[in-house]
Amino acid sequence: MDRIGPTRRPDERPVMYQSWKHLLFLHWSLPAEVVAPLLPPGLTLDTFDSRAWVGLVPFTMRGVRPRGLPAVGFLSDFHETNVRTYVHYKGKDPGVWFFSLEAANAIAVRLARAWFKLPYHYAGMELTAGPQGSSYAYRSERRWPGPTPARCAVRCTPRGTASSSTPGTLQHFLVERYFLYSTAHGELFRGQVHHTPYQVRGAEVEGLDETLLAAAGIPRPSEPPMALFSEGVDVDVFRLRRVER
Repeated sequence: MDRIGPTRRPDERPVMYQSWKHLLFLHWSLPAEVVAPLLPPGLTLDTFDSRAWVGLVPFTMRGVRPRGLPAVGFLSDFHETNVRTYVHYKGKDPGVWFFSLEAANAIAVRLARAWFKLPYHYAGMELTAGPQGSSYAYRSERRWPGPTPARCAVRCTPRGTASSSTPGTLQHFLVERYFLYSTAHGELFRGQVHHTPYQVRGAEVEGLDETLLAAAGIPRPSEPPMALFSEGVDVDVFRLRRVER
């Protein structure tokens, strides 16, 4: 499967710009047969060494705006957390399937559900940073729509030196994703983003307390997650397209 092609910038104008900051990537490995039944028709689970991977990713959105318009305060800056796995369509376009996305902006939630057909939820959220970014504490509590309870609280300490991911490695498989899929009214849609490669380093995780995976019907493994951290990227967002079946 081509995993380099999706990283190249499409030859078209973006419809939106945004920045993703202070990303904590938490991942667990599960048997493929546990995750595959949770996918919509048409998508196939993308595995690494025959195992499925489920991610919990809290971060902050900055400067969210449509092309041609300026960023506007609280409408453009808010926290987000997503629960996701990895998929492809007929052996190509490897991307992300979101089980849920939490955002601390009710207007953004309604717009994203309508425009990008993604399962956004409005949540009360906080992000607290230690001195010089020495640590980050994330908190999220879903308000609507359900199911509830659906919450997350976790603290991380980034470690080591950040670098880009090597193609073919598990780290590259997990973080370098440029397609997303969504469904509406029985139809499948694919979106694309573009950004420079993430600069990623490891992270120590403390006090993880979450029910977002359970709310999505995913049994969380008992072992600690694989944890990665990135200071972030600037992102171009391109038009959502219907997938021709």
